[in-house]
Amino acid sequence: MIATRFTTERSVLLPLRAEYSEAMAKVLADPELYAFTGGEPPTAEALAERYRRQVAGPGRPGESWLNWVISVTQYDELVGYVQATVIGDEAEIAWVLGTAWQGHGYAKEAAVALVAWLQAHGAGRVVAHVHPEHLASAAVAAAAGLHRTDQLDDGEYLWVR
Repeated sequence: MIATRFTTERSVLLPLRAEYSEAMAKVLADPELYAFTGGEPPTAEALAERYRRQVAGPGRPGESWLNWVISVTQYDELVGYVQATVIGDEAEIAWVLGTAWQGHGYAKEAAVALVAWLQAHGAGRVVAHVHPEHLASAAVAAAAGLHRTDQLDDGEYLWVR
């Protein structure tokens, strides 16, 4: 499976490229983004290296790393990313939206489109992990058609579709 460009009502999801590292470093610069996941804002150089690894993929048969940046059409500006790790017919998804862009429905819109794209490309099961206190991410998961289970993995609930 290979990430391809696709659109939502208000955005374009662009397959990840190392060239996006400068713009994405600004999007991901707010330390508050890491309150539930840990870590700290990456530098543009660290992102470029990470993006090169992600684009290269895992190198394991039957596993794909799919990564997109989210560009809001109206502003032609990168605002976050979505990603999926696909093994067999199961896709584990995640999303991050820069704090300046939160609260406008962009993450929900991108996650809904991502799930539809994955299912159209053969994913039979879609899962996500969401911190119990991260209500905004829980709302994104629910909007994408995932349902919270009672299973906790490393302190996060498993959500399944």
